[in-house]
Amino acid sequence: MDLSIVVPLFNEEESLPELCDWIHRVCTKHFFSYEVILVDDGSNDNSWQVVQQLRQENQRIKGIKFQRNYGKSAALNEGFKAAQGDVVITMDADLQDSPDEIPELRSMIIEQGYDLVSGWKKVRFDNTLTKNIPSKFFNAVTRKVSGIHLHDFNCGLKVYRKKVVKSIEVYGEMHRYIPVLAKWAGFKKIGEKIVEHRARKYGVTKFGWERFVNGFLDILSITFVGKFSKRPMHFFGLWGTLFFIIGFIIALFLIVSKFIDADTFITNRPSFYLSLTAIIIGMQLFLAGFISELIARNAPGRNNYLIEEKTGFQEK
Repeated sequence: MDLSIVVPLFNEEESLPELCDWIHRVCTKHFFSYEVILVDDGSNDNSWQVVQQLRQENQRIKGIKFQRNYGKSAALNEGFKAAQGDVVITMDADLQDSPDEIPELRSMIIEQGYDLVSGWKKVRFDNTLTKNIPSKFFNAVTRKVSGIHLHDFNCGLKVYRKKVVKSIEVYGEMHRYIPVLAKWAGFKKIGEKIVEHRARKYGVTKFGWERFVNGFLDILSITFVGKFSKRPMHFFGLWGTLFFIIGFIIALFLIVSKFIDADTFITNRPSFYLSLTAIIIGMQLFLAGFISELIARNAPGRNNYLIEEKTGFQEK
């Protein structure tokens, strides 16, 4: 199968028929074999009934319905699990992403050899201060932290090589940082394409201001887990040792000064409490690293590594 098109949705009953018809026209025109996986994230309108009706009209359309609302990341993760196409495309269900972009996005994977290509909505129709400024800030932070030079990490229109979506797990609010997850999984060729952004035709946006706070916390989580998930002691132990040494040096200085000036009360000096605090923090960090190391060594996935290719081995 050429394409799997994963569409997470929440209360999008009006836009689904038009979207699926548009996808069908594009794929038929270019002779793509395809499937559309509609993931209903606990909608409370008639979205699932519409999905079932569309399935009856077109057997290439498949549906997954959550019992309650879990979020876009969960919807994408389930869609990725179900995807069978060699190339996987994600897009939003609100018709702000154009299916006309599908052929060029697919070409960048098949012909140009990218692992992942993210859309960049350079010209937007929702360019409000409350959305645009925070978005630019978090994109800049993510570029700096991850080293991936994309302008719009949050764009829903993305295309992946199948192996990418089968190698990552999307959870929490991590859908904004799938390129970062892909990079930590070892996929280096990540590209960007300017795509059309369309004005919303039906309904209202489903995302509020809290996505910015959650997004900031998630990028910290991704960075830490990506670097230190299999060796947490390297992080906690380093900082724990550093704080402990600083506290110990200050304490040693205070003890020496006590011998020089016997009338000085160590506990009356602010540096005593600074030393004590640094030693306690250092011990806590070191203990946290030790416990994390024990957990990591006993985790079921402690020796699960992504292997790109093997040679000389017989298939079992």
